[in-house]
Amino acid sequence: MENTKLKNPQTKEKIYNLKNDIIFQAFFARKGNEQFLIDFLNALLKMDIKSIEIREEVNLERLSKEEKGGRLDLQARLGDGTIVSIEMQMKDEGNFKERTTMYAGKVESREVEKGTKYEDISQIIMINILGFNMLDVEDYISETAIVLDKHRDYEVLTGIKWYFIELPKFREAKPDMNEKVNQWLAFIDDNNKELVDMAEDKNETLKKARIEMNYLTGDAEVRRLAELREKWEMDRINAISYATKVGKEEGMKERNERTEWKNGEFKEKLKIAKEMLKKKMPIDMICEITKLTKEEIEKINIY
Repeated sequence: MENTKLKNPQTKEKIYNLKNDIIFQAFFARKGNEQFLIDFLNALLKMDIKSIEIREEVNLERLSKEEKGGRLDLQARLGDGTIVSIEMQMKDEGNFKERTTMYAGKVESREVEKGTKYEDISQIIMINILGFNMLDVEDYISETAIVLDKHRDYEVLTGIKWYFIELPKFREAKPDMNEKVNQWLAFIDDNNKELVDMAEDKNETLKKARIEMNYLTGDAEVRRLAELREKWEMDRINAISYATKVGKEEGMKERNERTEWKNGEFKEKLKIAKEMLKKKMPIDMICEITKLTKEEIEKINIY
């Protein structure tokens, strides 16, 4: 009889979306997909971008190297020279504000290294799409502005601007799906099928984007890289959690050992002071030798 394997009808292949940064990169940075990034950025930044240049065209060889760790962000240059950096960060590691601030400086310094004069450095826009709530405000899209303390309407240091998009807040809101930016957020988040269907129905570009997404997530090599990236992220988080646990245990052990040592040393000093008191030595001298306080010595019972 022929040996056949029956598939479990309840077993479903995982469906990846743009919240996996490998898929995000492959989708937005692939040559020919510029229209998708332009449509998204026009909606978010309220600009009229006509052309865009992906700074590093995506390919599977590069993604294969980058999935092993490090930052996976998408960088593009707009027609006016503005540099846009987009990062997808799903897990809250407690240091994202500091990290994006540091990375913005690196993006800017990269321009200076090319010999650009300070006054000619392009504006930099950092777009962070977050899978957690970071800011204590109700808005799910937040744009920064550096202003003077006593003149809040006067913006200074306009070279770098940040956008924070908090997807959990978007899910809780009742977004106006006539707004293109909300259509894109529903598509990116891929959490509410009704909103996604509504978004694709209202936006012709998203209908084309869905076809591209179906192609990407069905590509065996792209799926493999997405799975590896997800596994790497889980392993990294588990490693951090384990190291933290071990560190706490070691710290507790060290504190206990230190306390025991101090207690033992203190008892030894009391023993020496007691012998010195029996020999009628002056308390001031005992304090100097044992480093005990006068009050500690006076409590010693020499009998």
